[in-house]
Amino acid sequence: MEVLAIIQARGGSKGIPGKNIKPLAGRPLIAWTISAAKAAKTVNRVIISTDDEEIAEVSRACGAEVPFLRPKEFATDGAKSIGLLKHALEWLAKHEHYHPDAVVQLKPTNPLRRAEHIDQCVEEFFKTPGIDSLITITKSPAHPLKTWKFENEFLAPFIPEEVFRIHEAAKMPRQALPEAFVQNSCVHVIHPDTILKKNSSIGTRVKGVVMDAEDSINIDRELDFEIAELIFKRRKII
Repeated sequence: MEVLAIIQARGGSKGIPGKNIKPLAGRPLIAWTISAAKAAKTVNRVIISTDDEEIAEVSRACGAEVPFLRPKEFATDGAKSIGLLKHALEWLAKHEHYHPDAVVQLKPTNPLRRAEHIDQCVEEFFKTPGIDSLITITKSPAHPLKTWKFENEFLAPFIPEEVFRIHEAAKMPRQALPEAFVQNSCVHVIHPDTILKKNSSIGTRVKGVVMDAEDSINIDRELDFEIAELIFKRRKII
């Protein structure tokens, strides 16, 4: 099976300028994801989808391919993943006649995700006939049945009681509620037909692999860099 890893790394981060190549534990942030993808036994090829020349240069130095620069329309703040994934597959098919059996979508902002996580997900993906995609998940820190929204001047349950038929779920012990998970974006394995024929990056037949919360850390703020650095030190990776 031919498995392509696509690491999406847009330039122009608003929150932390140059985030994807900002140093973390002595290496550019993106280097941790490139290393994990290249070390994964199930991945045959690792490419970067970026609109930024500096990110492209750093990525090549870290051993990844950058066969193209992503068009600007797929690199805006509001751009969805489906656009960049479709562009990558169509570009590779047109210019290289390359057609992978699965796509592994990765983001540089999950530096604690390791090669074994990727391998586990790819292996699980190929075990399931007819699957559209597989995502990594972690336990939700806030149970959705305990969340609220404003309706005019008063609060109302974010999920109406009639959906789950659980009276006053917000007052119930968490252990009494159905277990809830959130996508952590660490690993996302997708069938190419889901992208190219269904115009979706997830589809409807979706499997999940549960990951530890610590391995799922997402770099979004300066504080997240500091937390990740501490974890790397504790694990004696640096």
